[in-house]
Amino acid sequence: MRIVMMGTGPFAVPTFQALIESDHDVVCLFTQPVRTVHRRKSSVPTPMRDVATAHGLPIYDPESINTDESRVLLQQLQPELLVVCDYGQILSRETLATSKFGGINLHGSILPKYRGAAPVNWAILSGDQETGITVIHMTPKLDGGPCLKIVRTPIGPTETAVDLEPRLAQLGVAAVVESIELLLTHDPETLVGEPQDPALVSKAPRLKKSDADINWSDPAELIYNKFRAYQPWPGCYTHWVREGKPPMRLLLSKVSLVREPAAAEFPPGTICVAEGDQLSFAAEGGQIVVEMIQPAGKKPMAVAEFVRGNHPSPGDRLMSEGDLPQSS
Repeated sequence: MRIVMMGTGPFAVPTFQALIESDHDVVCLFTQPVRTVHRRKSSVPTPMRDVATAHGLPIYDPESINTDESRVLLQQLQPELLVVCDYGQILSRETLATSKFGGINLHGSILPKYRGAAPVNWAILSGDQETGITVIHMTPKLDGGPCLKIVRTPIGPTETAVDLEPRLAQLGVAAVVESIELLLTHDPETLVGEPQDPALVSKAPRLKKSDADINWSDPAELIYNKFRAYQPWPGCYTHWVREGKPPMRLLLSKVSLVREPAAAEFPPGTICVAEGDQLSFAAEGGQIVVEMIQPAGKKPMAVAEFVRGNHPSPGDRLMSEGDLPQSS
């Protein structure tokens, strides 16, 4: 089959590589334009650009895939199928129509759960014990097409988004290949795939920088799930309120969870252990045990180094940015 690949992020790389090495004819890559980072053009190509370049494939990066100009280009390429994964743009009905079989999309959740830009993060954030990938036959509605293939996998109790996403990307490879075969062999007079149940739809919107600010009124389990879900970005941070000094912003680089409440004298949002190489924060129903920490303006450090250099004490308060006292 003559395929145009559309993808930008690392989640799409294993599928792209597998299709190039298959019997299918992958003719080019459509990807997002290189964006300006910190007032300068990033000199680091995306992983998808690396793969395309290594195999001598043309790369196209229109600001919008749905313009007349983009559709004319697609028509000239004469694709039989658009394979979309981690692309960053929604294809219109007219754009999908430039291909004989339309498009398929590899999505990082068990649809219709977690439609949107951050399905891996939201599965962990929600405390799910299982997730997976879905290949859909695309429609203009975001992640709304019929399901061609679903593969399920458990989520480990300490697994972060950094751990889970590459596992799901690998699971998607065979699923995409099988979905292409399904399209090639199905009876065109019948519908292909299983329609999604609209009653089961949930959303997975893009994460925001402000999500990283820990709310100490949240249960300990949720705070830990946020830490797991927000790796590598936006991370999780809090502010340590120090007597006679300005609050110190602390990025939690590595933590674990103890599902046992701290002693009664340590309410949620206080330091309950600070000695040697041990540092724990009290939360509702448990404790957040810090293993690596990064004070503002410093590099990540081991807890022993932080405790030795900064002298936190049990009972010290931790606050979110919005709760900090205003300086006069």
